[in-house]
Amino acid sequence: MYIDRNNLLKPSLFIKFLAFSFFIISHFSLFAQQNWPTKPVKIIVPFPAGGSTDLVARFLAQGLSEKFGQQFVVENKSGAAGNLGTDYVAKSNADGYTIGLVTSGPLVNNKFLYPNMPFDADRDLSPIALVCEIPLVITSNPKFPARNLKQFIDFSKAKPQDYSVGHPGNGTIGHLALEYLSMVTQNKITAIAYRGDTPAMADLLGGSIQALSAPITAFIPNITAGKIIGLAVTSSSRYPGLPDIPTAKEQGIDIVATVWFAIVGPANLQSSIVQKLNAEINTVLASNAGKSKLQQFGAVPSIGSPENLIQLIKEDGKKWRAVIEAANIKAD
Repeated sequence: MYIDRNNLLKPSLFIKFLAFSFFIISHFSLFAQQNWPTKPVKIIVPFPAGGSTDLVARFLAQGLSEKFGQQFVVENKSGAAGNLGTDYVAKSNADGYTIGLVTSGPLVNNKFLYPNMPFDADRDLSPIALVCEIPLVITSNPKFPARNLKQFIDFSKAKPQDYSVGHPGNGTIGHLALEYLSMVTQNKITAIAYRGDTPAMADLLGGSIQALSAPITAFIPNITAGKIIGLAVTSSSRYPGLPDIPTAKEQGIDIVATVWFAIVGPANLQSSIVQKLNAEINTVLASNAGKSKLQQFGAVPSIGSPENLIQLIKEDGKKWRAVIEAANIKAD
């Protein structure tokens, strides 16, 4: 197209030229959105390879690659309790080619635990889909008399000096759940912080601590083998992989505490891309293969809209902020 630069000096022609240019750019942008994805998509996992978040991400990446006909590639960017990789997603281009599989820690809890967050989860991210949740389990050594959580609380109230409960570290969901339990039951539980599940499990098996609060995944084999007792799961319903363990709510203790995984993108991600991703993620999760695979990781699929995820973020934020502030919890 020939453009007379002298005529562009005329205001009316210049305005028409700008309008035409805007139309072309808008039309191209709309075309790109409708045909997304046209190249590989990165799924950022803000935790190390081999963990439950990474395994779920790789399973989901395979399903989405098949659904969309483009490669979804998992990339691990771990550090700072998930904040580093989540910040990378928040600062990426909002074109749908960088998304993240992030847990409830970076999305909700960390902003109340860390004084200098590099991103604002409410402002800098686009919620896309809730993927799954892993319930917490409170377990005990079989040598101790409690066989459910209610009994454990009763025993610990009678002899608080004889009962201590381990958790994987300050600020972890296992720790928060214990403080929440103390608030709800009005019984201050002696909490012992460890650096991870493994040393805590060793002390539980050895009898140094009487119970342990942590996500269920790492403890399924020992519970199944009868080496430890599942006192309660803290999800809203029983965990399908261990259906004999009652929930805390069934025992009259009104707490729900889970770690959940969600797909998010940078802020201002186009709604058409969000809806495409949400629909296909839900399809993968609802399949028999999806349910079976997630159960191997100790996870339960969660199917819903972006709005469901937004609501969960708000509800958990209100709950955990109250717990963290009341217990004056600081992350290590």
